[in-house]
Amino acid sequence: MPAMHFQAALAALVITLACLWVLLSPFGRRLMLDRPNERSLHERPVPRSGGLAIAAGVAAGMIAASAAGTATVPAALAITLGIAGALAALSFVDDLFILPTLLRLAAHLAAAGSAVSLVLGVSDPSHFALLALAIAWYANLYNFMDGADGLAGGMAVGGFGAYAWAAHQSGHSALAAASVSIALASGAFLLVNFHPARLFMGDAGSVPLGFLAGVLGALGWRDGAWPLWFPVLVFAPFVCDATLTLARRVLRRERVWRAHREHYYQRLVRMGFGHRGTAWIEYGTMAGCVALALFARQAAAGVQAGALCAAALALVAIALWIDARWSRWVRTAGSRGAAE
Repeated sequence: MPAMHFQAALAALVITLACLWVLLSPFGRRLMLDRPNERSLHERPVPRSGGLAIAAGVAAGMIAASAAGTATVPAALAITLGIAGALAALSFVDDLFILPTLLRLAAHLAAAGSAVSLVLGVSDPSHFALLALAIAWYANLYNFMDGADGLAGGMAVGGFGAYAWAAHQSGHSALAAASVSIALASGAFLLVNFHPARLFMGDAGSVPLGFLAGVLGALGWRDGAWPLWFPVLVFAPFVCDATLTLARRVLRRERVWRAHREHYYQRLVRMGFGHRGTAWIEYGTMAGCVALALFARQAAAGVQAGALCAAALALVAIALWIDARWSRWVRTAGSRGAAE
């Protein structure tokens, strides 16, 4: 491992662990308690300040990478991390006070638009709009999917770990260092977030992680580290779950901005797989998507198309399996309620 990557990984891990120790202290545990409600999957109050530790770890990792590298972190990457930091700060305020939905959405779109303009250098109106919407969607879908113990943290380890490996193989050291910092910081957080979770990441963690998944994915594509489909396939379990759930709710004319428990992962938890079982199912699904993405990244066009088709078929099959089990579970629960 190059010195730049090793220093970034070590700094991210150590600083995140140190921050987690503070956040889990008697004082830290009183901060921003996430109290259960009718839409929650947890049963007791849990602090949701873990995103602060992840942010600190990523920042430390990039400072260490810059110190160990032969050159400073590229401007595009520095701007990306700066925007992510601003999103983390705004989301931290949201964790504390619950900001209006329209204000949060406007901030996400502004952050995405800034990244497309300042980082990716896109000026064509149609391409600008598509990329900005995609990045804003990544930020939001990651937030939507952060609802079960170990899920968002584990996906960050796998997804950004795949980014790090592909960037390293392509000779993009700074991008690899940023990705490995995020993966290691998320891995450290996962130690206290796997079921039973002692700490949640909150919006201050999930929104910037989704934003970084989108922007770093587009940045790697722009710089030739991977094809455009690569970041989509790497995070496909999250992308498909959130997108299909949103589409289903739109078709039912529901208020899509309202919190709910209709995601596929939420259904798995409610049907009895629990947080641990659901996490392992999601980890296995993502491991398959990551393996396919890394295998096909530099393959011939036919192999790439085959990998994408295989992943799509597998994800559709999993979704149909969950839908079928959910229908039976709902009928059974309804019958029990009627009998009682």
